[in-house]
Amino acid sequence: MTAPDENVVDIVDLVKVYPGGTKAVAGIDFRVRRGEFVGFLGPNGAGKSTTLKIVATLLKKTSGQVMVAGHDIDVDPTAVRRSIGFAMQEVGLDDLSPGREFLVTQGLLYGLTRKEAKARADELLELVGLTNVANRKVSTYSGGMRRRIDLVGALMHQPPLVILDEPTSGLDPQSRIAIWDYLRELNGLGVTIFLTTQIMEEADTLCDRIAIMDQGTIVAEGTPEDLKYDVGGDVISVTVASAGLEDGVQAGKAEALARERRFVQSVSLSGDCLTVTVDDGGRAVPDLLTLFIDNAIGVTNLSVESPTLDDVFLKHTGRKIRESDADASTEMDQALRQMMGLGRR
Repeated sequence: MTAPDENVVDIVDLVKVYPGGTKAVAGIDFRVRRGEFVGFLGPNGAGKSTTLKIVATLLKKTSGQVMVAGHDIDVDPTAVRRSIGFAMQEVGLDDLSPGREFLVTQGLLYGLTRKEAKARADELLELVGLTNVANRKVSTYSGGMRRRIDLVGALMHQPPLVILDEPTSGLDPQSRIAIWDYLRELNGLGVTIFLTTQIMEEADTLCDRIAIMDQGTIVAEGTPEDLKYDVGGDVISVTVASAGLEDGVQAGKAEALARERRFVQSVSLSGDCLTVTVDDGGRAVPDLLTLFIDNAIGVTNLSVESPTLDDVFLKHTGRKIRESDADASTEMDQALRQMMGLGRR
């Protein structure tokens, strides 16, 4: 066990380079304190899952140092594994086993006695509201139920750290909210949670502290509130009509005009969507609309909102998280193909 003031995870200058030269993690530093709920937010291929797999000793790092619960992952990987519970993106369950039996088996594998495993399984089933289906085969569970039983399977040995890789990926909104409530309750019981996600609302709702990752680096770090405050002001999103001109001409003209306004803090352009950060959205909108109308620039959609974590990502990378997914998927596919010795097609 770690002392209350110690870091449960201590990552220093971590680098991971896959065969073929793709650098998935490019020298990051990050720490998780005891009792925290922290997360990596970013698009596919940002390096989030790679980092967690290294922390969990499932993947070899290229260089750097990683300590987990006081143990070096290279010196004593067995002690590290005893100190963590890890639920991966793909739920790993025995569909032929009843839920309670699955948890008991997990407990036995972690070294608990059968009596201890049964007591712990019943405790966790109650915690996540699955007691009434504990004797049903896992194959009959819904997606949300399967995710819940998988998550508590990682808690059977009461580890000081739980690592979750995209814990609500693929779930419907109702199941996702149920998992969020459960994770908040776990953290309230003193469990340290370290997760990855590309869902902004998930990071904003759950995490005490966030590191936003892009292309293997941490581009911003802090509490969700501080990160959004640093963006400053209100965010106006404007979709510009092309007016039959070549794509981007009208939007580029609108961008240049917006930059000339004194109340504008920053402007970014992605396709035909202009994102403008201003001091006061209520006062800025009429001025911008008048400006565009006077210059024959059509506006098909306009919205005003307070900064989001996507705006934080935009500020630090020049694009939105969702827009990064396609490129990131291509990069990851290329990395995997290089690992398998395959050429590009």
